Amino acid sequence: MSKKESTFLSMVVSLLLITLISGFALGLVNDLTIEPKAKAKLERKINAIKLVLPEFDNNPVEDYKKVKINSDSTEVYPAFKNGEFVGAAVISYSEKGFSGLVKIMVGFKPDGTIKNIAVLEQKETPGLGTKMKDESFLQQFRNKNPSAFNLKVKKDGGEVDALTGATISSRAFNESTKMAYDIFIKNLNSINKSNH
Repeated sequence: MSKKESTFLSMVVSLLLITLISGFALGLVNDLTIEPKAKAKLERKINAIKLVLPEFDNNPVEDYKKVKINSDSTEVYPAFKNGEFVGAAVISYSEKGFSGLVKIMVGFKPDGTIKNIAVLEQKETPGLGTKMKDESFLQQFRNKNPSAFNLKVKKDGGEVDALTGATISSRAFNESTKMAYDIFIKNLNSINKSNH
């Protein structure tokens, strides 16, 4: 009987040691990758800001403003050149994509006209909804002002050509773009002032 107990006890001790070592190793790997992941995320954000905004000479990442939307908040990155407001990049999202979250950054000129849009995050169907990143889809938003351009797919009475086979993804993209525009207009008086 004592042999069974010692075998059971040794298995429990072995499992406990394996669990502790595995937990420690996972924690260590996580700690080692936190900084590189954060750096990569910041780099992607900076690249998106450069892509969607007119030329600027300030640091929009340092000058960013957190803006409340519904029960959440988002980030707005104002851009200035020679102290003059040249536009702002607004992060927006929709949870109504075919596979959930669609997160974008929309760059606006001072009058609310869309300069460009960058897709930051999406989990849409490859070959269908993922085409929201394609030039042929994005170009239909450039130099359009949502005050006069109906940000709905044509099927819903709007002016946007939906992605073939991905109307739900297109609607989520449009909803995100409209939300970004609303945020831009609502906060324009506070974002167009230079901190310098």
